[in-house]
Amino acid sequence: MYSELTKNVVNFLEEFLLDDWQLEDYASKVGYSKFHLSRIFKEETGLTISEYIRKRRLATGAMYLLYSDESIIQIAFDLHFQSQEAFTRSFKELYKLPPGKYRKLMRSLRGMEETNMTETIKGWILSGSHPTCYEMKTDGQVFHTGTKSGLLTSKTKVSEEQFGTMMQSFSAGKWKGKRIKVSCFLKTEDVQKCGIWCRVDNNSGDVIQFDNMDNRSIQGTTDWNFYSIVLDVPEESSSIHFGILLTGTGKVWADGFKFDEVDLSVSSTNMLEKNELPLEPLNLGFDER
Repeated sequence: MYSELTKNVVNFLEEFLLDDWQLEDYASKVGYSKFHLSRIFKEETGLTISEYIRKRRLATGAMYLLYSDESIIQIAFDLHFQSQEAFTRSFKELYKLPPGKYRKLMRSLRGMEETNMTETIKGWILSGSHPTCYEMKTDGQVFHTGTKSGLLTSKTKVSEEQFGTMMQSFSAGKWKGKRIKVSCFLKTEDVQKCGIWCRVDNNSGDVIQFDNMDNRSIQGTTDWNFYSIVLDVPEESSSIHFGILLTGTGKVWADGFKFDEVDLSVSSTNMLEKNELPLEPLNLGFDER
C-alpha cells in the first residue's frame, strides 16, 4: 500500500505526464525536498520517478500507435523523446517490438476480438477486420484426414490490409505453466498471405504470448503441409485463442488441428519476446567456438 506522499506524486505524474516538468516541479507540488521525494518513491514503487514517467509515456505511446494514425516521429516528439530513434529504442526495450511492427501486430489482434462474428461450423467463429468479405465452411471434397476440412475463402476483392480468420477461444486452465504446440495441415490456393495463429491472454485481457506466422507466412498455391506454433502458457494466463488467418484474397483449407504439451527443448515461436535466455549457461571453460 502506498503512502499518501507516493499517492500524491503518482496523481501529479499522471496529470502532468506529457508536460515537460522536472523533478523540482513535482517536489514543489507536494511540498517535500526532491531528495526525500525520490527516496520514498523509489522505496515504495521500486522505480525512480524518471523511470516511472518513461514507462508511462511509453504506455501512452502504445495507445497512440493502436488508436491513432499519428506518425511515429510525431508520437516520439509528443512524448518528449529527442528523436524517433530514441523512442524506438526505448519502446522496443519495453515492448520487445519496434513501434511500427507493434502497431501492425496489435491492430491485427483487435480484428480478432469477438465482434461481428458468425458461427456456421460447430465450435468455429468467423471474424477479422472485414469478416463480411470472407466465408468459412466445411469441404467434403478436399481434406487431409477424416472426411472434411475447414475452408476459409475471400468472397470479394479485398486489399492486402484486410483479413479474415476462422477461430476458437477456450480456457487456459488445463495448460497453465506448460509450453504448448498447436499444429495443423494447411492447403492453399492463390493466397496473398495466410497462416495459423495463436495467442494467450491474461485475466486483464492483455496479450502475453502471440504468433501468427507473419515471419514465415504462406503465399500462393501450396499442397497440404504441416505447420505449428509453440507458445508458453504462463500461470497468469486466462484464455487461449487460435485459428487460421487469411490476409487479402485466396482460399485456405485446414485440417487436423492438434494441441500438444512440449518441453523447453522445443523453441518458442512467440513474436512478443525474442530475447529468451538459454536454458543453461554456455561455454563456461571458454573452449567452444
